[in-house]
Amino acid sequence: MATLLHIDSSVFSGDASASRAVTDAFRKAWQEQHPDGTVVYRDLAAEPVPHITADAHTAGFADPATHSSEQAAAFEERIALIEELEQADAVLIGAPMYNYSIPSTLKAWLDNVILFGRTAGETSSIKGLPVTVVASRGGSYAPGTPKQDFEYVQNYLQAVLADTLGLELDFIVPELTMAPHNPAMAELVPLYEASRERAFGEAASKAKELAERLAA
Repeated sequence: MATLLHIDSSVFSGDASASRAVTDAFRKAWQEQHPDGTVVYRDLAAEPVPHITADAHTAGFADPATHSSEQAAAFEERIALIEELEQADAVLIGAPMYNYSIPSTLKAWLDNVILFGRTAGETSSIKGLPVTVVASRGGSYAPGTPKQDFEYVQNYLQAVLADTLGLELDFIVPELTMAPHNPAMAELVPLYEASRERAFGEAASKAKELAERLAA
């Protein structure tokens, strides 16, 4: 049976998080297709991985036989995260927009799993691995909107996940999530509700489609 690696990074829990609500819907739909399958879950807000250090970084470019004890320890932690990713059949990531970018905890995870010569580059060990990203945001940064030039989440993750790691990338984008909480956005609540409903529908359909494809 297929293994899903599910990663959340929102600082909010439960339904207070737009991204967690949608990744949860995706995961439940996936599990309906794979009741005997495996879900490996990482909550980067509750249990953040170490930010990249000089030892962890330089170890990735050196012969393991030459590693110092500090490099060896740091690199071992990176390899554990990389192997977890390599063993997955699909990946689900909750990536809310904070100050126009992804949470620092998610960036830390990416810095650990990006290893040129292994996961990154032409011979990527995870090339073609399907990844679904729930990229929630408080406003709208879609093409044609006033803040389209501030969209750095999808652009960045496209460069990292698809272009660098060679993953098969798909986005679900619940937007205008601040509309119910910000009086100045009150007139946008119907658009928020439509976006939320669409995101839940996409989560269910994409999870089912992906699960069926991997089971074929």
